[in-house]
Amino acid sequence: MERVALVTGASSGIGAATARRLAGAGFLVYGAARRTDRLAELATDGVRTLALDVTSDDSMVAAVDQVLSEAGRIDLLVNNAGYGSYGAIEDVPMDEARRQIEVNLFGLARMIQLVVPGMRARGSGIIVNISSMGGKITTPFGGWYHASKFAVEGLSDALRLELAPFGVHVVVIEPGAIATEWGGIAMDTARAASGQGPYAEQVRAMDAGMNGAVARWASDPDVVARAIERAATSDRPRTRYAIGFMAKPALLARRLLPDRAMDWLQTRMLT
Repeated sequence: MERVALVTGASSGIGAATARRLAGAGFLVYGAARRTDRLAELATDGVRTLALDVTSDDSMVAAVDQVLSEAGRIDLLVNNAGYGSYGAIEDVPMDEARRQIEVNLFGLARMIQLVVPGMRARGSGIIVNISSMGGKITTPFGGWYHASKFAVEGLSDALRLELAPFGVHVVVIEPGAIATEWGGIAMDTARAASGQGPYAEQVRAMDAGMNGAVARWASDPDVVARAIERAATSDRPRTRYAIGFMAKPALLARRLLPDRAMDWLQTRMLT
């Protein structure tokens, strides 16, 4: 039976690369995004497209219902929708902080709630949650982003334990620096929140770092897509995949270094 995959945040970057790779691996793939106008290229690659806004419960319910009505099942959920909102914690408006958590955590959790009953009833399925190396380590001005990704890590661990008796796997992907729109959006929000005032010099330094070495060495999104394909086609996928530029060394450093040393390293790397 053809396996059915639903990929959120499929309009660009990791989501688009993942949708294409899964389609090439024989999945019936639904690529979902809020900006449906950017899904046209996926349709030419055999991916079915649909609208999905992970801040709207009605939209999430409608998207899952459409997949189930057309395909009858969802075997793989890739929770990729998300973004990075940066700025000093002192400066970021609480409405923006709540939106960051809403998109990166609550939207992901609600999608899980909607697909788990079918997976549990069949005794099979894979949920792939896109976290970040930023779910284990932190950078200046990324407090709300990191809070959301640390939460994704903890939620995924609990979910893995809950679903293991039902044959449903939970996988966490921890990308490093990836060549997507993420960095530009993060710095746009950092400049908007903290580009003036006491943090302005640090923000300018971080902007230079993000557009310098980090941008030059960032991995192609397909690197992450290949890891997701490996997890999706494995009988016993790993619980975590650290993928892309700096992901493995940064996470190793986090395990080995004391907090003060890690603070120094993180500050020097990005500013």
